[in-house]
Formats: sequence, structure tokens, C-alpha cells
Amino acid sequence: MTSLLESSSAYCHRIARQRARNFYYGFLLLPRQRRDAFCAVYAFMRYCDDIADGADSIAGKSSALKQWRAALDRALRGEYSSPDQASETADLILPAFHHAVQQYSIPAQYFHDLIDGAEMDLSIRTYRTFDDLYQYCYRVASVVGLCSLHILGFRDTAAKKLAEECGIAFQLTNILRDLREDAQSGRIYLPLEDLERFGYSPDELAAGEYNRQFLALMQFEIERARSYYRRAYPLIDMVEAESRPALWTLMSIYGGILNAIERNGGNVFSREAALSDMEKIELLLRAAKMRLRSKAGLEPGWQRFRA
Repeated sequence: MTSLLESSSAYCHRIARQRARNFYYGFLLLPRQRRDAFCAVYAFMRYCDDIADGADSIAGKSSALKQWRAALDRALRGEYSSPDQASETADLILPAFHHAVQQYSIPAQYFHDLIDGAEMDLSIRTYRTFDDLYQYCYRVASVVGLCSLHILGFRDTAAKKLAEECGIAFQLTNILRDLREDAQSGRIYLPLEDLERFGYSPDELAAGEYNRQFLALMQFEIERARSYYRRAYPLIDMVEAESRPALWTLMSIYGGILNAIERNGGNVFSREAALSDMEKIELLLRAAKMRLRSKAGLEPGWQRFRA
């Protein structure tokens, strides 16, 4: 590994360790090469999200995302210096990112789709239908699942659809967890048709009004998210054996967040729905134990996943 690549990889590891609150637990169970690739791709995506969520003006963010897209194209050609990209931080990501994309043959289109999703956040504040929301979720989350699939390794092309649905499950979970915060910032990700169906208004959402209409709405949205977990579950057995503990851990963490939302009666206004570090570590240890069982030729117990 060259000095440039080593420095870039080390930087991406630091970003993942500091910022990937849930994903990093899955990274830990991967062999070194796959873990390096995950950290590099995560760092690229994290930087994209940081641009979209930053304090700059809409015009400033739009310009920065265009520059990041141009940096992506240059990086895929092996050019890591970005004369029009002001951030030295961005340049530190690109060598390890390019290496990961080449090593695992990740289609470049996925990263362009991700930037498209970040651009949607600059101009779209609400979604009329679930089909509208699905396109957004695909761009910001399903493409993460599809990139991850290439790093985890797969042979059956049917795995691609399941990776897409796994990304949808994760993003719907994030949306439910962050409902009030997003609404207070002027964004409503839940389809407006769903709010109308259950008689719950955007103003009530922004105010954190917890009533029976909101409870019915949340029960509906929780079940929708859970249906995507159920469809995505067989993906665990479709990735390379050495990658299964990592995927099981990630699905268990995000599924656990959804379960916490449900246990709280859907009330994301009064209590944060999250897993503690200790709960994540317990899942990590369970996955490591199941990996040992698998290596010993015993049933690892992936079927114990529930969401």
C-alpha cells in the first residue's frame, strides 16, 4: 500500500470511527480489506451528507455538491487533487475511496445517485406519496446497500433487490426516529398522503403532538418499515460467509431502533429511540459467537434476527 493510500485509508477509518454511530459496529466484524473499503466508501458518503446538512446557503450547498460530483469523476480516473474543491479533507478521502471502488467493482452510478439524493434535500421539503419518498430513499440509502453488497460479496444477482430493500428499511427507520427534528427544520419525510389518511397535520407534527391519530399513523409506518426488513432478511445468507456477521449486526441494530420506537408507543417526541453502546456491543458479541459456530460447521442462528 502506497504512503498516499495508507494515509487516506487511516483518515477514512478515523471518520468512520467518529461518525458512523451504527455502521461502525458492523465494520468491526469484517476482514481487514473489506473493512478498509467500507470505511472509505462511508467517508465519501459522509462528506456528501455533511455538505447537504451544513450551515451554508442553498446556493452554496448546491455549488459544493457540484464540485464534489466533479471530484468523484476525477477520483474514478485516479486524479485525487481537486483544484476547485476547497476542502483538503475531501482530498484525503479520495485515494482510499477510489481503491475501494476498483477493488470491489462498485458501479460509479451509485455514487452519482447518492449525490442526486443529497441535492433533493436542498429543494424538496415534503413528499406527496410513498412512491415519491421511495425515490429519495433509494438515492440516499438503497445505493448505500448496493455499494455495501459489492464489498460484502455476492453471487446471485437477486441479492441486489434485497440490498435495495434493506436500504429502504434502514432509511424508513431513520425517518421515524428523526420525525420531530426534521419537522422542526421544515422537512416532512412521511408521505403527506399518510398524514391525511390518519387525520394528522404537519403543524401537529412540528409541534410534537402525540395523540391517537399520531399513534395510528406510527403503527402504519412501523409496519411498513418492518415489511422491508422481512423482505431483506434472506440477504444475510446471500452474501459471502465471512461478511454475514457484519450484515446481521447492522440489520439487528437498525431493527432494534425500530423495535424501540414501537416499545415507546411510537412516541419519538418524548424519548429518543436508540440502542445504547452496551446493547450494540452485545449484538456484536452475539454475531461473533455465531461466526464461530458457522466456522465449526454448526447452525450459526442467523434466523434469530427479528425486526
